[in-house]
Amino acid sequence: MRRERRIKIIATLGPASSTPEMCAKLFEAGVDVFRINMSHTQRETLPERVAMLRALEAQFRRPVGILADLQGPKLRVGQFGGDGGAVLEKGERFILDSDPAPGTAKRVHLPHPEILSALEPGHTLILDDGKIRLVVEKATPKQAVTRVTVAGRLSSRKGISLPDTTIAVSAMTDKDRSDAEAAAEVGVDWIALSFVQRPEDMADLRKIVRGRALAMAKIEKPQALLRLEEIIEASDAIMVARGDLGVEMPLEKVPGTQKRITRLSRRMGKPVVVATQMLESMITAPVPTRAEVSDVATAVFEGADAVMLSAESAAGEYPVEAVAMMNRIAEEVENDSTYRSILDAQRAEPEATGADAIAKAAHEITTALNLKAIAAWTSSGSTAFRLARERPNSTVVALTPNRSTARQLTLVWGVHAVVTKDASDIDDMASRACKFAVREGYASLGDRIIVVAGVPFGTPGATNMVRIAFVAKEHVDQA
Repeated sequence: MRRERRIKIIATLGPASSTPEMCAKLFEAGVDVFRINMSHTQRETLPERVAMLRALEAQFRRPVGILADLQGPKLRVGQFGGDGGAVLEKGERFILDSDPAPGTAKRVHLPHPEILSALEPGHTLILDDGKIRLVVEKATPKQAVTRVTVAGRLSSRKGISLPDTTIAVSAMTDKDRSDAEAAAEVGVDWIALSFVQRPEDMADLRKIVRGRALAMAKIEKPQALLRLEEIIEASDAIMVARGDLGVEMPLEKVPGTQKRITRLSRRMGKPVVVATQMLESMITAPVPTRAEVSDVATAVFEGADAVMLSAESAAGEYPVEAVAMMNRIAEEVENDSTYRSILDAQRAEPEATGADAIAKAAHEITTALNLKAIAAWTSSGSTAFRLARERPNSTVVALTPNRSTARQLTLVWGVHAVVTKDASDIDDMASRACKFAVREGYASLGDRIIVVAGVPFGTPGATNMVRIAFVAKEHVDQA
């Protein structure tokens, strides 16, 4: 099985997609990576879910990627007395404090001392997903006196967002640490950390994972934008989590922020995922709105590595239709006459490394000779990552002896991964690259392909060779 598009599709598991039969339908419809939301998954059931997805590999004879998405800190106000809530009037004062007594229309407990310690006059507090807004007038480690700028009814345990405040604690909770260890132990391919504010947050995740999975930073807080380049450098991939970004910053700023993150991630050679509310209406409707189609198309035009479905596939009434629609949008955009010129206009200059020089050369050769495939021998996946950064015209057929590498590459733009034993010498490298290009449907008799590898074979990060190979009859016969 091969895809006819370069961008990848991630679908979230949930009540609507919890059976092997439904997951198989989603994979056939176009899913490349399945997301397990740890906010709604017990670590005890994680092995069962992973085993179900691994069974798809045997069924379809293709690598299947698995992304475990950590919940992150859930910041909430305390309990109210009476009927469990209070109406906050515009212009009135409202206090958040360390007193655990039930809340009133004048105050409520904030069970997060780290927030009270970090608040400063002028900081904005956003409650209940933006329905209520407060501005801090006075702050101490025991209480914050605020003024209500957007009124509404506030109920017990509603969430609180802090667009102006950097909290001096890790983005990882005890639950996240436990879930990350469980996810790494059971063999997921990617682990995403929520509410990242600083590169040190990603370092915390890496200490737990210890190389057993790749680390993805979810950008959903304005504070992360202040150190965006450092966070991207500290991560293996980035997710533009637009839902929380749209709560903590003005909505009109989100599209530009999405472009900035997407382009910087691509320049730095890190995969980037665009997520949240992409086909939101398809939770209850069999077709999306025209605005949603344009939203998905924008991410494809921008050269994102993947687009993601959340509730659409997890709890929606039309999960298969949502995936199929996203697949059709992506294919149509990638066949558009303006698509290639937009991608090429955003191409960054290669870094001063041998691997980047080889990747750029491979791209230029495939363009000049109109070749159909780049066969990349890779152990760690780094060769395929650098080739994908170039957004070449040709599909990157990544040949790797490591199944885990093949699974990780299911997230990367334009990469079709194949698990095979490592090459024994240069002739074997070229011969089997031609054979697999034919077998996977990317080349035929008489075609030429580019072969990229590192010598000596099996050495991670040693990309140092590019070769043009001809597909002969023996390669077709072997395929």
